[in-house]
Amino acid sequence: MNNTKLSERLQLVLEQIPQGSRLADIGSDHALLPVAAIQSGRAVFAVAGEVNEGPFEAARRGVAEAGKGKVISVRRGDGLEVLEPGEVDSITIAGMGGSLIAAILDRGRQQGKLEGVTTLSLQPNVGEDNLRRWLLEHGWVLTAEHILEEDGKIYEILTAVPEATGTHTNDEVYSDLKLAGGEVVCSKDRLIQMGPWLLRSPNDVFFDKWQGEIRKLESILASLSRSELASAEDKRRVITGQIKEITEVLECLRKDKL
Repeated sequence: MNNTKLSERLQLVLEQIPQGSRLADIGSDHALLPVAAIQSGRAVFAVAGEVNEGPFEAARRGVAEAGKGKVISVRRGDGLEVLEPGEVDSITIAGMGGSLIAAILDRGRQQGKLEGVTTLSLQPNVGEDNLRRWLLEHGWVLTAEHILEEDGKIYEILTAVPEATGTHTNDEVYSDLKLAGGEVVCSKDRLIQMGPWLLRSPNDVFFDKWQGEIRKLESILASLSRSELASAEDKRRVITGQIKEITEVLECLRKDKL
């Protein structure tokens, strides 16, 4: 079988996997990512994990068709339950919400399934801030962040390593970021929300994402303006503040790019 063709999103996830890894791809669907990882040499062994019967069978077929059954183990189970402690050193989880990915990692951590894991390559569909906060609170440090648009959707990919083994510390990654000569300072909470590496090197997709977030907040604000409840006024103040802060950050980033 020829090398597996991946979407741009999954190709970028693949590129975060260190060469020669023992990989676990959780929520593997058709097992495209582990097959491509084996074919490219990114992985020498892989586990494709799926909790639901349909995707599990699709993954089995995908591995069989690729002729990689000896080096890819397709397993049915919930999250990291498909792994033995120390079995893999790289984990990919793509196409789920950030909170769900964090919950999967947390259950796995409590079961010892993150033992020996040196790289996490994660692609949350939403809730990136929740995932960043989990990584920060559990001793993982971001080494890279990517953002791209594909088929009209915007995706972020977060790569993390155990803080003890990384070249950066979380204190460094989440240190206050000064924009436009100190005109605006991004604190830890803002870095968690928008991405510490993305803020340091924003691309056009990053600006598109956050302009879209502003439009969503403005729509909520318009709905609240029609309410006479006292609680609505409090919400209006909060959302107005959020719009102002995000707008300031984007304006300063544009100045810094000039």
